[in-house]
Amino acid sequence: MRLEPLSVILDKNFKVEKKFYFISGNEVTLIQKIKSSIIEKYKKKEKAVVTTIESVNNFFDMGGLFEEKKIFVVNNCKGVEEKSLDNLRSVDGIFIFVQENSQKIKKIKNIFLKDKDSLLIDCYELDKNSKIKILNYFLGSKDLILEKDLYWFLIEKLDSKFALVEDSLDKIFKLNQKDVTLLNIRKLLTADDSSKEKIFFFLLKRNKEIVGAYREVIINVSDVNDLYYYCRFFCQLIIDSKNEEDYTKKIPIYLFREKSFLIDIYRKYNSKKKIFLLKLLSSTERVLRKEGSLSLASGLRFLLNLKKITIS
Repeated sequence: MRLEPLSVILDKNFKVEKKFYFISGNEVTLIQKIKSSIIEKYKKKEKAVVTTIESVNNFFDMGGLFEEKKIFVVNNCKGVEEKSLDNLRSVDGIFIFVQENSQKIKKIKNIFLKDKDSLLIDCYELDKNSKIKILNYFLGSKDLILEKDLYWFLIEKLDSKFALVEDSLDKIFKLNQKDVTLLNIRKLLTADDSSKEKIFFFLLKRNKEIVGAYREVIINVSDVNDLYYYCRFFCQLIIDSKNEEDYTKKIPIYLFREKSFLIDIYRKYNSKKKIFLLKLLSSTERVLRKEGSLSLASGLRFLLNLKKITIS
């Protein structure tokens, strides 16, 4: 059975009643949020402990007779077949499979889709309707009503990644209600967004300048994650573009002042360096999946490694 991902987060009546949960897609922050939400809801229902395993190949449960139930988080869907799921049904607990999209997992997705005791949850970047649902949920939880102009400004301005939306709304609702105005929200979101994003444009400066800008703007792990997703956006443009003309067309209009800088960055990349860039993103994503966020040190290390690949 397929389930819309926001149902897990926003539907108060959602219950963890299935045996298997396969969380996939290409939006890492939403994938992590769904995973943590399922774990949290199951823990409220049952006394359970979380155990992480790499795959179900040769899985063996060492649980004793009086041990707590378990939540098995499986980081690799390798070895998943109908028979392997059948072998896991008697285990006391639930299994959460987490795997980003790839051509290799289409067959595995169909296994979970057809299985009556499974939920398939595909996580993609948020569209307008999704942001409306999230904003309405936050407003309801805070018992707030926004002016029409402010409401639609937020829908337009909020990011397409769940973690960034959640972070922006948390900051907004920490304001006193009388301060939740269109002018203040515009200042808050624009200041936060632009200062973090512009650290990417320090990429060709000396390491001392990069570190200084980073420490001035990036204060907590939420800031690190925001910065990473801005950088990943620019990196993905480089990786996905077939040539300079294709790349230039993909540069967002609002970055017209930085257009020449971005083109200069693109010209420094060949196919070999794109592979190195992809490996850097993949290794950083693995840390994100494992830890749920990047530390201040790992964020800076990512930025300096990005520079190293770019200028090599």
